[in-house]
Amino acid sequence: MKNRIDRIIPHYKGEKWIQPELPVRVQPWIEGKGKSLRQRNSGYKEVRARLFRMVADYQWRWPKHPVYFITDIHADADALIASLVASGAVRKTGPADGDFHLTKAARHGRFVIGGDCFDKGPSNLRLLRTLKRLHKRGTNLRLLAGNHDIRVMLGMRSVGQYRNQSNEHFFLRMGPKAVPLILEISGQCLHKADLKHLPSNKRIRGLLYPSEQWSERFPGLAKDFLSSSNIEREMERIKKKVERFEQQCESSGLSMRQVYAATLQWQKMFLRSGGEFYWFYKRMRLFYRQGSFLFIHAGLDDKVAKMIKHKGVKHVNRQFRKQLQGNDLSFYHGPIANSIRTKYRAADHHLTHKGARFAHDSGIHVIIHGHRNVHHGQRIVLRKNLVNFQCDTTMDSGSRVREGLKGAGAGVTIIHPEKLVLGISSDHEYIKVFEPSAQCATRE
Repeated sequence: MKNRIDRIIPHYKGEKWIQPELPVRVQPWIEGKGKSLRQRNSGYKEVRARLFRMVADYQWRWPKHPVYFITDIHADADALIASLVASGAVRKTGPADGDFHLTKAARHGRFVIGGDCFDKGPSNLRLLRTLKRLHKRGTNLRLLAGNHDIRVMLGMRSVGQYRNQSNEHFFLRMGPKAVPLILEISGQCLHKADLKHLPSNKRIRGLLYPSEQWSERFPGLAKDFLSSSNIEREMERIKKKVERFEQQCESSGLSMRQVYAATLQWQKMFLRSGGEFYWFYKRMRLFYRQGSFLFIHAGLDDKVAKMIKHKGVKHVNRQFRKQLQGNDLSFYHGPIANSIRTKYRAADHHLTHKGARFAHDSGIHVIIHGHRNVHHGQRIVLRKNLVNFQCDTTMDSGSRVREGLKGAGAGVTIIHPEKLVLGISSDHEYIKVFEPSAQCATRE
């Protein structure tokens, strides 16, 4: 068995060109204990026993090709490149972003980017250019929607011709985390001519911020989608973001004229055919499924699980595309968008055991997701009789500084057709290996 594992684990190629230190030793996943396996309000032995039962109850169908899942990169191009090296599917050959070659593993595998490419990090545009380069060199690349990606889209397109009563607060909904992106566009893509003939600062604030009547209209517009307490919470959130956004812009040296001009430039780059990043949202989907594995940014609720059971993943992806072009308010607070932002809080759409049964009836037994960041590499979480792999390994430099993590970050989760899952992270000293047949055979 050891020789088999040695043959499957990635061989890092070009490590000298990346910053993170990657693990080389191997450890059975469940031996990581609380750093690798948990269930809310349960002890490790209890969770381990339940995991064994859940694996035994369902026959997992594995993908025919390796799937490399990289998620929550948050505008850190260096973290993406290091994660590609960690997958073993990319050989880094030099210091530049484009200095890499695909290995044989890349040509036989699937790359799934699990959402949240935007915000927090220093290099939104570099990251997207690296992804495009990866695709053009021959990889099978899938892009999933994350809450930060969609929030940026809704916010940026709510300015100017796209603005209406249901979305006029979405620009501020992005919050200060969008300032690095605006700063990038302003520095890299704007020219003096773009700042000519712009409205006054007062007029620009009126174009970017909710109108004076918004606080009166919003409760009526949102009552069909949010509870009264959530409406109050949303309005308070927007109020606070007005102050924080202005402060962040000022500290970054951005004028309101630059912010407005960068927003219009973003629309040209991302929303108009022929724009440099038009492909990004065009290729984006909500779900990707391989066998018994459902790849998603955040999680499921009962309504979406039922939809999958009766109409399939392709139908839900079509609904996602359709709703993305509809009413922003109903979309963002509905069950489809809940899949990109749920943390299974009381305010989120609920997943119950009934929803888990819908998933199992559809042949989905494992959820591979990001969104909820962890500090010791990937972790298995048991939720409503579904096995979840939490794969947001906190790799972007901004989050790492704020959360006290040392060094640079990298992480990739590999679902291998030889019936095992590998978790590789710069924050765990071992490559975690989950092999259901072997590990369940050793249960006490």
